[in-house]
Amino acid sequence: MAQARPMRADARRNYERLLQVAAEAFAEHGENASLERIARRAGVGAGTLYRHFPTRHALLEAAYVDRIEALGRRADELAQRLPPGEALTEWLHELCVATIQLRGMKALLGAAVADGGAAAATACGTAVQGAAGRLVAAARAQGAVRADLEPIELLRLAHGVATASELANRRGEEIRRYLTLLTEGLRP
Repeated sequence: MAQARPMRADARRNYERLLQVAAEAFAEHGENASLERIARRAGVGAGTLYRHFPTRHALLEAAYVDRIEALGRRADELAQRLPPGEALTEWLHELCVATIQLRGMKALLGAAVADGGAAAATACGTAVQGAAGRLVAAARAQGAVRADLEPIELLRLAHGVATASELANRRGEEIRRYLTLLTEGLRP
């Protein structure tokens, strides 16, 4: 199997600059930020952007992969210091807050939990679904949640909680309340 050639220094700089500008643009304008403007602000042509990121989703994921992987690690940190049910609830809160605060992430996470298909196989889908799976398994074993709760179902519900909270006041102030209503319904 042929190994991929390392990126030239100028290509690496273009890639990093595109990611930086894309993260800023997505934070400012959401997932529908203009790709043409992103390329222009990064000082590259549209062809360079599409060579590195063939789709909007690929750019969105690359811009947020570090944050989403950090959320996956955060699940493990919470699991080490809190009882399983509490760790799950706290992680869901942090996931919902990030979904609202990082504009564009809602679309990315929504795609990762929509059907469990190709989008779930991305780095972001793998990190979030893996974290949810570990936390749900521990909470099930403790008896903190229903035995029939599937991690994908919980992620879809959390996506709904973030959306509902955002609709309520755009700042996510209702997340804790909505998660409490949700998690109380998940108990056996």
